[in-house]
Amino acid sequence: MPEGDTLFRTARTLHRALAGELVTAFDSVLPKLTRVDFDSGITGRTVEKVQSQGKWLLTHFSGDLILLSHMLMSGSWHIYRPGEAWQRRAVDMRIVLKTEKIWAVAFNVPIAEFHTSDTLRRREGLRKLGPDILAPQFDPPQSIASLRANGDLEVGVALLTQSIIAGLGNIFKSETCFASGVNPFRLINTLRVDEVNRLVSTARKFLLANAAETSGDRITTYAGLRSTTGRAHGDERLWVYGRRGEPCRQCGTPIESRKQGIAARTTFWCPCCQPMPAATSAHRSG
Repeated sequence: MPEGDTLFRTARTLHRALAGELVTAFDSVLPKLTRVDFDSGITGRTVEKVQSQGKWLLTHFSGDLILLSHMLMSGSWHIYRPGEAWQRRAVDMRIVLKTEKIWAVAFNVPIAEFHTSDTLRRREGLRKLGPDILAPQFDPPQSIASLRANGDLEVGVALLTQSIIAGLGNIFKSETCFASGVNPFRLINTLRVDEVNRLVSTARKFLLANAAETSGDRITTYAGLRSTTGRAHGDERLWVYGRRGEPCRQCGTPIESRKQGIAARTTFWCPCCQPMPAATSAHRSG
């Protein structure tokens, strides 16, 4: 699933391409969207802005109309010049938003809805969204307090709970825990204050770095050996994620992984660099 940094970069690209432009045509294979287009008309409106909120994408049109979309596992947005060949199959198209200069095409987007400002505030899943970790106004103390208020959750589960902090996904969960030296299966209420602080600051640092203008399309949390070209090798981008059985980059211990939480998302960690405290281990085994 795309994580917060991917949505941030997508929103930035779409905003630059579409903001201030007049919609010249709108097409969709989703009946709920075409009905709104038929009743209220998308063509003729101006795109005011495109923004991300956690893992959600919001496209604002004049006249208080907002297109809310979520990519889940397989969705993506592309931009093309009029007449330019698409990189995905036409059968995967879900939405086409056309302006004079740019066509924005959504492929395999499973969630797409039109809202007004009022209905958007009441939308389940968005209404209870926690602070966006990439937002300029992100308040670390608020998120730290929110984490500590959910002390019965395992760290890895809490970091993925969007009502606590919005934007983190499975990759950044494992990478943040490793870089913070925290075992992802500990309960939040077993963490010291400095450990909770470190989790939040590390998560924000990683996502900001990957949302930067020069970050490219690949998630990077490990700045290890570089090739002679100055580019990072494909297998040198992450500390632990996807590296089960490979040596830890810090201590050489084989990386471990297992499913975690109700959603059974796979978590990766180093058992040496991220030990489970003895008291916590005894409590869990008891």
